[in-house]
This record gives sequence, C-alpha cells and structure tokens, in this order.
Amino acid sequence: MIRRFLMGLGLIAAGQGVQAACGGPEDACEIEGGSYHIELPRAETPPLVVFLHGYGGNGAATMRNRAMVDGLLGRGYAVMAPNGSQRIGSNRGLSWNFYPGWEGRDETGFLKSVVADAVDRFGVDEGRVMLGGFSAGGFMVNYLACAAPEAFSAYVPVSGGFWRPQPTECNGPIRMLHTHGWTDNVVPLEGRVLGGGRFVQGDIFAGLEIWRNVNECTDHKPAGFSRNGDFMHRRWSCGADRALEFVLFPGGHQVPKGWADLVVDWFEGLPGS
Repeated sequence: MIRRFLMGLGLIAAGQGVQAACGGPEDACEIEGGSYHIELPRAETPPLVVFLHGYGGNGAATMRNRAMVDGLLGRGYAVMAPNGSQRIGSNRGLSWNFYPGWEGRDETGFLKSVVADAVDRFGVDEGRVMLGGFSAGGFMVNYLACAAPEAFSAYVPVSGGFWRPQPTECNGPIRMLHTHGWTDNVVPLEGRVLGGGRFVQGDIFAGLEIWRNVNECTDHKPAGFSRNGDFMHRRWSCGADRALEFVLFPGGHQVPKGWADLVVDWFEGLPGS
C-alpha cells in the first residue's frame, strides 16, 4: 500500500496524520467521475469518516476545518472530503445530486467508488466507514441512507434531512446520529420554503419519524435523554443492528465544536463497531 510505503520512508506529516500520496489541498485523488481529499492517522487499517461539504463548497475547504479533521485523526480515524458535482443547469458551485428527479452524477455510485479507491490506495477499513455531511451534504447523507442503507456502516448528518415531499418509505435498517443547531435558520428544524415555493425543506422531526419507522423502533417517544456539555441527546430503542439518535446544540448552521468526539464516541459504542 502507498500509505505503508510512505510510513516506511518516514514521510510523515508534522501534524496528527500520515502524508498521503494524493488528496492534499492542491492534488486531490482522481477517480472516474470525480475526486476527493484525504488525511490519514498514524494507524494501520484505520476506520474512515467521509464528510460531504455544503452547497457551493468543496472538499479542500472541508479539510480546512481543522477542529473536525484533527479531532478525528486524533481518535485514529481517516478523514475523506469528496468534491461534489456541478448540477446540470446550474453554475453556482459544487453540490450534491440528492433531490428526486434531478439529473446528474450518480452520487451513491460515486461515493462507493471513492471509498473503494481509498481502500486500495491507503488501506482504510472498508468495514468501518461513516458517511457524514453538512447542510446540502447532510441532505445527501439522508437520501443515500434511504436508498442504499447498506452502503456505509453508519450515517452522521449535520444540519440536513429531507425535502418535501418527503420519502414515503426508505430502505433499512440504518444506524444514524443526526446533529442540528437549535438556532439554525438556514436549515431550520421546521424546514423552510426556497425558490419562490419551488423547493421546501422538510421538517427534521418528520424525517426522524421516517427513520423510526424504518428501524422499527419500539415507540415514538425516546428511550432515553442525556446531556454532554452543550450536546442534548435523545435516542430511540430500535434493536441491536440499528440505531437512531438526535443531538441538538445551542448554535446555528455549523458543524459544532466537539463533533468529532461526539460521533466517534457514539459509533464506538454501537454493537459490532
């Protein structure tokens, strides 16, 4: 593997990770259909967090969120930030082709391919891969989980759910931790109308009902509540091979400080992880 070769030569970055042969800010790893950025921890066969940028962003900008990236690297997780696609008919930057009926890249196929490429190039653990994303990336996470729940080990969206009309059914089961800001006014908890009424963001709690049904949770009411600093948790009892947890924090439209530890602690507490 390239990663092991670099480690043997001592070509290790000054920070918490191993210097990859591609995937840095200026030299994304290219595959058919797109590209991605990646940083690797000082570990053999590390688990991986794939994190999808928001509307108009890119993977290089995601990797500049050092609080998130260094937090994950420090816990032994590789971090990947794929680049979104240019939606057909739009010139307003990169995003994700998640909305039903849109034409463009097959994002599920692309994201499976970037993980397979990272497994081959860098030796990440294909059996422990979380898919996360912020805003438009969070919407993409939900739609991919709905269509292909087996594609990733767990789903950890931030500030993104479904759009209306929301799916009438999804495949499952899934393991999901959804994080959202209490004062988010870009993707409000209740949703909002965009484009003169052409698009309507869905209600986050209505989306959680979809996931409770998919996971065959025992009740609508949470099975437990907890608080960890600013993070307020509510979780549902859904069986050993599935999980659903919702976390609110007091901020707005952002990836909150401490998110890296939040998702790793949750993931490593799941059976079989």
